[in-house]
Amino acid sequence: MKSDVEELMPRLLPVDSGTGPGTVTGDMELNGAPSNPQDYLRLVQLEAASCPEVVVAQIDPKKLKKQQTVNASVAGCEAAPLGLCPSLHWQQQQVSNFSDIRQSITRNRQHWSSQTLDENVMMPKLTDDEGWKRFCLGEFVYQGSSSHCGTRPDPEPELDYTKVGFPPFLSIVSRLNQSTVLLILDILISWYEEHEFVPQLGRWLYALLASLEKPLLPEAHSSIRQLARRSSQLRRSLESQEDERLPALNLLICLVARYFEQNDLADQPQ
Repeated sequence: MKSDVEELMPRLLPVDSGTGPGTVTGDMELNGAPSNPQDYLRLVQLEAASCPEVVVAQIDPKKLKKQQTVNASVAGCEAAPLGLCPSLHWQQQQVSNFSDIRQSITRNRQHWSSQTLDENVMMPKLTDDEGWKRFCLGEFVYQGSSSHCGTRPDPEPELDYTKVGFPPFLSIVSRLNQSTVLLILDILISWYEEHEFVPQLGRWLYALLASLEKPLLPEAHSSIRQLARRSSQLRRSLESQEDERLPALNLLICLVARYFEQNDLADQPQ
């Protein structure tokens, strides 16, 4: 019986559908090798006829997690408490320094990405969110050890980066493509939403921002704006200019607002 397609559409390449000797149905199996062009065309017909009319795709929801519609919030940063807002000159200087660092990374990316990593550097798989938190922040911070969070570890014969977090060495950061940079940035910002600022986090956020290419993707805009807002929330809770977290929080807000041109988030000195 002819298929519906054959009934509705004329054949552009008529193929003999006989079943005697010398035909594809008579001399060869469906998975056999065609011996001539006629056999090949008939084999294609048979394979098409054996395909089901309806196919249900097996989709992994995790692969779609980063491809959803982005709803960027337009909420601004919280104003800095009196005396904690950086000067305009300071902000301009940080943007200039940051731009120089980005250019240096770009120039030397090929060199650093070709360097051999130490044997103890085991980078997590892309889908391992918890693994990236441990890798960047270290076990002490990840597990919430109050005696080590934000402080230098006691001197040891050999520094264990699995406990204190791997610094964002250029040999590591230069290996990350843009999708991976944005992925790790999202993971760390998500952690930052529920925890206090620590130096390990600051180092990685700065390095990832320095590796983020312009123009930004829509999801990158949303992520860095959330980073600035979270930093402004924590800054609001500071009570003194002497707080060691203040320069880092001001810097993150400054880079997002001034360098990445999220101008509505910028600090406005009085």
